[in-house]
Amino acid sequence: MGDFSKTQEPGLGFVCCPCQTVFPVSLAVQQLECRSECKTKDNVTLTVTTAVQYRINQKEVKAAVFEITDPTSQMKSHVDNVLRSTLPSMDLDSAYSAKDTMVASIQKDVSLAMAKYGYDILNVLITDLRPEQSVLRAMNEINASRRLREAAVEKGEAEKILQVKASEADAEAKHLAGKGIAKMRSAITEGFKGSVQLMQDCGLDTQETIHMMMVTQYLDTMKEFANKNASIMVPHGPGAIEDIEAQIRDGFAKSKRR
Repeated sequence: MGDFSKTQEPGLGFVCCPCQTVFPVSLAVQQLECRSECKTKDNVTLTVTTAVQYRINQKEVKAAVFEITDPTSQMKSHVDNVLRSTLPSMDLDSAYSAKDTMVASIQKDVSLAMAKYGYDILNVLITDLRPEQSVLRAMNEINASRRLREAAVEKGEAEKILQVKASEADAEAKHLAGKGIAKMRSAITEGFKGSVQLMQDCGLDTQETIHMMMVTQYLDTMKEFANKNASIMVPHGPGAIEDIEAQIRDGFAKSKRR
């Protein structure tokens, strides 16, 4: 007759149809999805998707049936209230990092509000924080620009290292080439010294020895140019070697006077 009688567990039961009415109630865990439109401290509009997992307390079935008509709307109102009082004090980046804090606040507020109606709030999850598309595009562009800048810095550092290594290799190569040239010239000088000594031992005087060496060097030089298919314009004739010898001799004489 409109008064609460009892709860009936699943199974066989008897109901007096003219006097009693049965209300089926699910005690299983259910999930309510809420969408809240909020604005952050830096004036970015966010759509927050929240999942509230709840169930009816078996001992409080009477309150859940008779004392509240639309429990899901009540839960959504409390979720909206918490989010719209919390997010305006945060900027966009802080909102993403403060999800756990907001979840704890929502669960505490909704649990206190719904406990007296026989509803247990088991868990609250913020499943999505989505700003407007224009803000998302701007954020992606900022991230892309930052990554391009970092890539440019890394590329510049790599090119710098390559240039430094190339310069070091070039310096080392020139150093070794200089040593090689010095050794080559030393060997040539030792060879000249031995040749001069050998010719003098054979009875040639200094003038004849130098003349013979100049002729030999001149012919070797002409041979090198012929083998390399190279071209060079030099004065040539019966007195060419004597002219070259005279020029070298004059050079030595001038060097000695200095």
